[in-house]
Amino acid sequence: MTEIDRSRAARAEARTRIEDVAARLFAERGFAGTTIGEIAAEAGLSKPMLYRHFDSKQELHLALLERHRDELAAAPIRELLDGEGELDVRLQAMFDAWFGHVQSHPYTWRMMFRDTTGDAEVQAFHRELQRRQRETDVALLREFVPGIPEDELEPLGEAIRSSLYGLALWWLDRPERPRAPLVAAMVRLTRGLIRTVEGPS
Repeated sequence: MTEIDRSRAARAEARTRIEDVAARLFAERGFAGTTIGEIAAEAGLSKPMLYRHFDSKQELHLALLERHRDELAAAPIRELLDGEGELDVRLQAMFDAWFGHVQSHPYTWRMMFRDTTGDAEVQAFHRELQRRQRETDVALLREFVPGIPEDELEPLGEAIRSSLYGLALWWLDRPERPRAPLVAAMVRLTRGLIRTVEGPS
C-alpha cells in the first residue's frame, strides 16, 4: 500500500468513526444537546481534525441522514419485487428486512425518525424522506392492488408509512421486544387493506 493509499484509508476510517459517534450522540442527546467538541473527543480526534471532514454540526447531521436514506428502502423493496412465493410471504420478507435494518442501526434510525434539530434544512430533509417512503408505498399499491381508487392511493401510502415509522419509534423505546410480532402486525395491516379491495375470497 502506498503512502497515498494509507492516507486515504486513514481518512475514510476517521470519517466513519466520526459518523458512528455522532449518530449515537445525536440520538441520545438530540442535535442541540450534542457539541462538536463532544463528538470529536469520543471519536478520538481534535476539533480541527473533525472540521477537516465536516464544516459544521449541521453538515455532519445531514451527511448521516443522507448516508442511510436509501438503505431504509433498498433491501425491503428487493424482498418484495424480487422475492418468490405468495404475496403474504413477500410482504413478510419485506417488513422483516425493514425492521431488521432498524434493529441493526438503532441510533441512526432514532435520528432518522425524530427531528430534534429545529433546523429548516434538516426538517426539509425529513419531509423529503417521508415523501419518498410514501411514494414507494403508493407504487407498491399500484403494482399489487390495482383496484384501489387513484384518489385513495396517497392517503393509503401515508397510512402504511406512518404505521411503519410509528412502530419503529415504539420499538426503539422497547428494544427487548422481538421483531417478529411487529412484522406480523404490518403484514396483517397491509393484507387487511388489500382484502378490502379484493373483496371476500
